[in-house]
Amino acid sequence: MVSVRNLTRHPLLLSTSLLGSSLLMPISGLCAAPTHFSKNTKPHIPSHVHPKAAPKTEVSGGSESVIVTGTREFGKKARDSISPIDVVSNKQITSTGQPTLRDALSLLLPSLTIPTSGFDAGALTDTIALRGLNPNETLILVDGKRRHTTANIYADPGPSQGSTPVDIDMIPMSMIDHIEVLKDGASAMYGSDAVAGVVNIILKKQARGLHMRSNSGITSEGDGFQQGVFLDGGFNLHDRGFVHIGGDLVRQDHALRSAADSRTGTYVNKVLSQPEQTRQSVAINAGYNITDHIQAYVTGTYAHRHAESFQNYRTPSSLSKYPGYAAIFPDGYSPILALEENDYEITTGLKGTLSGWHWDLSTVYGRDYNQFDALNTTNTAVYTATGRTPTRFDTQGYNNSQWTSSFDLSRKFNLSFWPHSINVAGGAAYRYESYSVGTGSPDSTLGTGADAVPGTQPYNAGNWSRDVTSGYIDLATHLMKHWSLDLAGRVEHYTDIGDAKTGKVATRYDFSKRFAIRGTFSNGFHAPTLPQQHYSALAISPNAARGLIANSSPGALANGASSLKPEYSTSVEGGIVAEPIKKLHITADAYQIDLRDRIMPGGNVRGAAAYNTLLADGFPLPASAASWQEGQLSAHWFANVANTRTQGLDITATYPVELHQFGHIDWDTAINLNRTRMRHQASSSTGQGLLDAQYVAYMTTAFPRSKIIFGAQWRSPHNKWNVGVHEIRYGQTTSQLTYYSGPNAFSGGFREFKNAPKWTTNASVTYNINHHWSATIGGNNIFAAFPSAVPKENRYLGAPQYYMSTNQLGILGGYYYLDVSARF
Repeated sequence: MVSVRNLTRHPLLLSTSLLGSSLLMPISGLCAAPTHFSKNTKPHIPSHVHPKAAPKTEVSGGSESVIVTGTREFGKKARDSISPIDVVSNKQITSTGQPTLRDALSLLLPSLTIPTSGFDAGALTDTIALRGLNPNETLILVDGKRRHTTANIYADPGPSQGSTPVDIDMIPMSMIDHIEVLKDGASAMYGSDAVAGVVNIILKKQARGLHMRSNSGITSEGDGFQQGVFLDGGFNLHDRGFVHIGGDLVRQDHALRSAADSRTGTYVNKVLSQPEQTRQSVAINAGYNITDHIQAYVTGTYAHRHAESFQNYRTPSSLSKYPGYAAIFPDGYSPILALEENDYEITTGLKGTLSGWHWDLSTVYGRDYNQFDALNTTNTAVYTATGRTPTRFDTQGYNNSQWTSSFDLSRKFNLSFWPHSINVAGGAAYRYESYSVGTGSPDSTLGTGADAVPGTQPYNAGNWSRDVTSGYIDLATHLMKHWSLDLAGRVEHYTDIGDAKTGKVATRYDFSKRFAIRGTFSNGFHAPTLPQQHYSALAISPNAARGLIANSSPGALANGASSLKPEYSTSVEGGIVAEPIKKLHITADAYQIDLRDRIMPGGNVRGAAAYNTLLADGFPLPASAASWQEGQLSAHWFANVANTRTQGLDITATYPVELHQFGHIDWDTAINLNRTRMRHQASSSTGQGLLDAQYVAYMTTAFPRSKIIFGAQWRSPHNKWNVGVHEIRYGQTTSQLTYYSGPNAFSGGFREFKNAPKWTTNASVTYNINHHWSATIGGNNIFAAFPSAVPKENRYLGAPQYYMSTNQLGILGGYYYLDVSARF
C-alpha cells in the first residue's frame, strides 16, 4: 500500500536511478538534428551549438523557417516540407498577451483546440488537441525528444476523458524559441500518440543576451487577474559552447462564471470558474563541443504548480445532524480541490559525426507528481466516530514517470546507380514507464470519505510499469529532380499490450517554384496508457455519484469488460503549396483519419446495476444511494468503444504588403474545417452498445466544425509602432445534455444542445520605446463573447450556465492585458 505522502519514496520509483545499470535505455523516435559537418571534415557548428554563431534574433515563424520536425534531412524549410507544418515563433506567442503557452497557441493555430473549462482535477492540467481528436492523440516533443506526460488523468465526462497528455505549461514560456506543429500522422517516425500530429517545442540556445518580460491582465468581468514574469538569458562557455537559462512565475486568480444556485437563488455556488493557480518553472539548456566532431548537451526543466478548484456548494442543512461542523460552516461551504504538483525532466546526450554518419545518443528521465488535498470540507464519518472536525484532508497522490533513451543515425549517400542523393536514417529506442496511485490519509477515507474529494482507498492504489522497445528506419530521396519521396517504418513492442507496426509514405512534386502538390499515406497507433488501464475513482456530489473503475476490476469484469487494445489509425492526406502571385503563399491540405478501437469510458451501467458494481469494487457509497434514481448513480470503465472517421481541411495564406513611408502590413489567414463521424460502435458481451448518446457526442461533435483566424499586423517605418488585429470564428459544437430538473430529471434521457458559432476579436498596440524596451496594450475577445447558455433544466444545481465538456469558446469573456519587455 502506497501512501500519498510517501509516494515519492516508493521502491518502484527508485529503480530508475540515473546511476543504475540501464545505460542503454533509448528515447523515442527522432532526436533533434545532430551537428552537421562539412566535407573537409571540419565541423559546421550550427547556431544552436556555437556561441559566436548564435542567432541575434528569434525565429520569425512562417514558411521561411528551417524545420527539424517531420523530416530527417537538414536545412529543409517549412515551405519545402513534404508534410504540412506550422512554425510559431516566440515573438508570435508573446504577442498574444497570454501568460500560458496553451492559451497562446489556441489563438494562433486553428487546428489546435483546448477545453472550454473543465471539471475538478481536469481543470488543473493545461492540455491541447489537434484536429478534433483526444489530447492523447497528439505527441509532444521538446527539442525532438518525447516529453513525459502528466500524472493527472482527466477523469470526468467530456471529449478529453481518459487523457493524460503532456502539460505544456510546465515548460517555461521564456525558454521557448519556436514551436513546430506537424499536422500529419507520424507514428512511423515518432511512435505512439502521433495520430493527429506532433508538437515539437524548440528551446532557446542563444549564448548571450538577457530578456525580461512582465504580463498583467484581467477579464472583462473584473476578475481572473493574471500576472506573469518571464526571464531568460545566455552566456558562452569558452567559445566552445553555450548555457541558456530561463524561468517563469505566473499567478492566476479565480474567475467566477456560475449562474444562481437553484437551491438558494444566490450566486454562492462557484463551481463554474477558472481555477486559482500559481506556477513557478525554470529550465536550462546547454551544449559544449568536446572535440571538433562531438558535442555534449544537457537540458533540464522543473516546475511547481499550486492550484485550487471549487466544487459544488453544500447547504447549511446538510450539516444539521453534525453540530460541530455546523458551527464551523454556519452558512454552508464550498469544498476546494487543491493541487500541489512537481514536474521535472532532464535530458543528457552526445552527438556528432563519424565517417559521414550523424549520430545522437541520449537519455531522458521525466516525472510528474500530483498531490491532491481537499480543503474547506468535511467528513461526517470522522465527526461521528471521534467528535473531531477536520476541514483539510490529504486525499490523493499520483505519480507518472518515464525514462527513455535512444540512439539515432543519419547519413546522405550518393550512389552511382541512382542520380539523386538518398538520406538514410534509423535508430533504436527503449522506454520505461511507471504509474503509481497513493492512498489518502485515514481521515480522508473513513466512511464515504472527505466530502466532494474522498481519499483514495487502498484497493484503488497500486504501482504499475511497462517496457517499450522500438526501432525505425527512414529513407528520403528524389524519384525525379522535382519529385521527392520519404518512406518510414517502425516496430514497437509493449510488454503489456504486444507489438505495433507502422509505416508512412510521403511524396511531393514541385511543378515550379510557385506550385507543388504533396500527399501522405500512413498508419499510426496510440497505446492505452497505464492510467487508462488502472485508474479508478468515485466522484460524489450532493445527490449523485459517478464511478470510474478499472477495466480489470471485479465490477467491470462482471459486466463484460475486457483488456484494452491499442487504438490504430489510417491517415490519408493531400494538398498543394502555391504562390499564385508574388509573395502570396498558400497551403491547402485535406485529410482523413480512420481511428479504430478508440478508448473512452464505455459499458455505462446505471441505477441498481451501478450500485452493485461499485459495491463489488469496494467503493463506499452513502446509505441513501440504494434508493437513488437511475440517472443519479452510474459506473463505467475504459474500453475500446468505437471506430470513427475524421475528415478535414487546413488552409493557410500569408501576404506581406510594403507601404513604404506608411510602413508594412502582414496579412494572414488560417482555416481548419473538421468533422468526425461514428463508423462502428462496440458492444458488450450482452450485445448492448458501449456508448450512450452523450458519449457519441463527445467523440463526434464536441469539437468545433470549423475554426477560422484572419487578420493583419501593421508596423510603422523604423518599427516604432506595431498594431495587430485578428478575428477568430469558432464553429458550432453539439452536445447531449443530462436533465437535472423537471419531469425528465435523472431519467437517463438527453437533450441536444447546440453551442452556436462565435466571433471574437483580438487586438494589440505595441510601442518600441527604444532598442531595449517595448510596451504592449491589448485584448483578446475584446467584445466579451460567451458560449451559448445551457437551458436551466440541464444545469446541475443551476450553476453551470455554460457547458464545460466541449472545446470551443472559453467561459471567461474578454481578457485585457499590459505587456512590458526588455532585451539586452
